[in-house]
Amino acid sequence: MRRIRNDLIDSYDEELEMELEDRTVAELTGEETQGHSAQDKERRRQYFRELFRLQGELVKLQDWVVGTGHKVVILFEGRDAAGKGGVIKRITQRLNPRICRVAALPAPNDRERTQWYFQRYVSHLPAAGEIVLFDRSWYNRAGVERVMGFCTDEQYEEFFRTVPEFEKMLVSSGIQLIKYWFSISDEEQHLRFLGRIHDPLKQWKLSPMDLESRRRWEEYTKAKEIMLERTHIPEAPWWVVQAVDKKKARLNCIHHLLGQMPYAETEHPAIVLPERVRHEDYVRHPVPQDIVVPEIY
Repeated sequence: MRRIRNDLIDSYDEELEMELEDRTVAELTGEETQGHSAQDKERRRQYFRELFRLQGELVKLQDWVVGTGHKVVILFEGRDAAGKGGVIKRITQRLNPRICRVAALPAPNDRERTQWYFQRYVSHLPAAGEIVLFDRSWYNRAGVERVMGFCTDEQYEEFFRTVPEFEKMLVSSGIQLIKYWFSISDEEQHLRFLGRIHDPLKQWKLSPMDLESRRRWEEYTKAKEIMLERTHIPEAPWWVVQAVDKKKARLNCIHHLLGQMPYAETEHPAIVLPERVRHEDYVRHPVPQDIVVPEIY
């Protein structure tokens, strides 16, 4: 119950992060909240301070990517409820969605199943000055497709033969490819699933596939071990994020990501707000009341 309670608190923290962007750390952490020890409060304060600092560095990284024309692809892989979506939210939260975008592809349709396996991912690759975060990627074939029987043995082996060459081609074309695996324990995934089951706002995150993944924990473990062993290449190595503690995982992943590029702060000219142009012959017309949204609140 304590672990589930902490997970709920973390969810509340997430809402604070997303909605209260201009508050101080003290306001965000709720100094007057009852039931939290001084150690808990200090830990949350430190988390927010470091998160905001790292997000400031991500903005600098974004400016550097745009200025240099760098191209970045970041893959986020891991078990269901491992925290991939949480770190993606923190990375993109304060960045320009036209520069840093997320690719979260659904299951392939009938037409896509007949295409070259990597074809539907290629269309999401970045142009110069762009960052693309894949919330799951072509490694679906080595994980869920293998475990759930959605691909044949021949397709599975073909994937391992071709994916190193595919990734080498991406790197040689000028794309920086960074691959993260989020690692959690059996117990932690169990608790996170319970948290989703009992939270009406998160039940949508539980698909039948997610529930089946619990039953096949060991099969997913074997598939993950084979995947890391066969696709860890010098051009695009795997990086494992210890994700049992979600807050630490977010900070560690963002800190590591920043260290993968030699970015520097970009100088910007001072911004001057121009005077508004006014015309004496212009009269603003009132908005018809029948199209105004009722002010209930």
